[in-house]
Amino acid sequence: MKSQSLLTSIHPATVPDSLASHERAEIDASTRGPVLLFFGCSVFWLLVGSLLGLVAAWKMTHPGLLDSMAWLTFGRIRPAHLNVVVYGWAFQAGIGVALWLMARLCRIPLLHAKLLVSATLFWNLGVLIGVLGILAGDSRSVEWLELPGYATPILFLAYACIGVWAVIMFRYRRPGHVYVSQWYLLAAFLWFPWLYATANILLIWQPVQGSAQGAVNWWFARNVLGLWLTPIGLASAFYMIPKVLGRPIHSYYLSLLGFWALALFYSWNGMHHLIGGPFPAWMISASVVASILMIIPVITVAINHHMTMKGHFEALKWSPTLRFTVFGAMAYTVVSLQGCLMAIPSLNTITHFTDYTIGHAHLGLYGFFSMMMFGAIYYIVPRLVGWEWPSATMIRWHFWLAATGVLLMVGALTIGGLLQGLALYDPKVSFQSSLDFATPFRWVRGISGFLLLAGHLVFACLFVQMLLKIGHRRTGPALFTESKTEAASL
Repeated sequence: MKSQSLLTSIHPATVPDSLASHERAEIDASTRGPVLLFFGCSVFWLLVGSLLGLVAAWKMTHPGLLDSMAWLTFGRIRPAHLNVVVYGWAFQAGIGVALWLMARLCRIPLLHAKLLVSATLFWNLGVLIGVLGILAGDSRSVEWLELPGYATPILFLAYACIGVWAVIMFRYRRPGHVYVSQWYLLAAFLWFPWLYATANILLIWQPVQGSAQGAVNWWFARNVLGLWLTPIGLASAFYMIPKVLGRPIHSYYLSLLGFWALALFYSWNGMHHLIGGPFPAWMISASVVASILMIIPVITVAINHHMTMKGHFEALKWSPTLRFTVFGAMAYTVVSLQGCLMAIPSLNTITHFTDYTIGHAHLGLYGFFSMMMFGAIYYIVPRLVGWEWPSATMIRWHFWLAATGVLLMVGALTIGGLLQGLALYDPKVSFQSSLDFATPFRWVRGISGFLLLAGHLVFACLFVQMLLKIGHRRTGPALFTESKTEAASL
């Protein structure tokens, strides 16, 4: 008994789930309204963003497409697409997953549900006003901060309610160990207001002078992905993989190293995109070094996930949640290593100002984060509505459409971007020729947009069916194939 107590004290990942089934049911019931509201709004914006992105992609090869209407020009459609996907889909899906995870991991029913519902309504009002403002021509032309100034206070007020809720939940959690996923979630909830407020102050309300604005912009754009969306995605992976498999995460100590290395190095990222610009050498050098050192948290997280999965990869054949989550985890490793390589000046010289950077961004935001959110939603929603997903076949279609679409898009942009960059680097090649090199790959990108839109329509159809409980009531979860063993923690 004494040795077991010592083991659990130094290795919290070995502590079994202490919640009884009726306690989990009570927690899930308390989260039902706010979480489903966040999920429902995120699915709506996902469809809107997919349509806008498809139009923007085809405008790259057909500039005259829908050019008779000013609000559908590329200069408005593209930032509208980006902000809808980021603030409409990714933020709300991430917050919904984070709410459920925090309640489960704090082991208490959701507190202040009405506050969260109000925050959801205000957040969507801010996104709607902001996107309409961009389409009307009020974009602020600062990447990831294009939403007009009159939408920003609404978003900040909505997030303030969510952030306060997260701190309250953590404060009143049941006594016991703080799990790995809780580290990432609490850090993300504290990091985002710092990032968002700092960027708005230095770029919008009291703008810094000259080229310093570029440094602040890239710092914000990179860190929103790295210190807000990435922690939520990793928190989901650290919860879902052990839950589906019914076994603890491989190493608590690797989790500790990965978390603190991410916190230490990612905040310096972003400015390696400004190599060659009018910036102090120490600033660029520090960002390059930090980007290279990001290999530490990336490799530790990858090893931890792989060793947890070791001997259980057959679960990918039957678990929808695990298949989406593992795809997202693999994408996280690839996109992070790709980011480390892009910080090397010799490669950055070629890939800068090309489609290669666009492909890198899509792999991070969609290949990693969105796939993680899909996997989490497939796990969470049945526990909230008391109904199983109506069709494993439709889930399979969603996975293959999404996976094929993002791989096709990223592959086309990566290869096309490299050829484009090599052409730009060659003084004997004209600028027009460099664009011609990328054109066939942009066609492929447009085709991949149709695949992604089709996958999202399937996902939205499934989600509506779940909310309305359409179809025959299933006696068990919707699995791709029958599993040989069933994890007790499910």
